[in-house]
Amino acid sequence: MAFILLKKKIPNKPLTLNTVIWAIATLGGFLGRKSDGEPGVKTLWKGMQCLAQSIIALQHLQETGLAQTCV
Repeated sequence: MAFILLKKKIPNKPLTLNTVIWAIATLGGFLGRKSDGEPGVKTLWKGMQCLAQSIIALQHLQETGLAQTCV
């Protein structure tokens, strides 16, 4: 789901944990520049909130039948 929100192609091979963490951190505002280091707890927390809210919205659209009309 994080890759969909970031508008990135989902790779065919299994994702590494680091790739998923960076994707979630990007949703939380992490820029991933060369000198930034690893994402912090606050950035991951914000990314997880964004991801959770998006999943809740998608579930609501599916339950109400609006998901088919949006596509």
